[in-house]
Amino acid sequence: MTILNRRHAALGLIAALAACGGPKSGTRTADIPQFKRYSGPPVTQVVVQKGQRRMHLLSGQTVLKSYDFGLGNQPVGHKQFEGDGKTPEGQYFVDRFNPRSRYHLSVGISYPNERDKAYAAQFGLNAGGDIMFHGRGPEGRVLAPKNRDWTAGCIAMTDQEIEDVYAMLQLGTPVMIYG
Repeated sequence: MTILNRRHAALGLIAALAACGGPKSGTRTADIPQFKRYSGPPVTQVVVQKGQRRMHLLSGQTVLKSYDFGLGNQPVGHKQFEGDGKTPEGQYFVDRFNPRSRYHLSVGISYPNERDKAYAAQFGLNAGGDIMFHGRGPEGRVLAPKNRDWTAGCIAMTDQEIEDVYAMLQLGTPVMIYG
């Protein structure tokens, strides 16, 4: 590689790194999500009890935090098909984080698993997807006061609570959802 090519490569790398830096010019500070930090014991499991509308974040056998929540608009039973308004039951995992969710923040759950997909496929239907823990955001603030169970199958809590959950969970954390 010649000196000129090395310089161009170095300048290209510097330009690329600079583009990954702070906010774009003209971006308001209010448009950038602010994140809480968590430095306590690791969350090793999330236990969701749909019937009691109670979620527990555990480290081993110790409950670190507990939250009340709302469910899908058809809260009884396991989610089987896209659009059924149910929240899944079973073992899943945290599989993604969305800092720009329309519901403030959201944490993805690995629904549907292979068993869920196979069940729906027997009926020629889709199992659905995009099941999340999320806040209310503007839309939820309108819907939640009218009906505790207002989501399409997600687990919804206040915006302040999802900020805690978002900070405490890691990719791969097991999520047990009970009926």
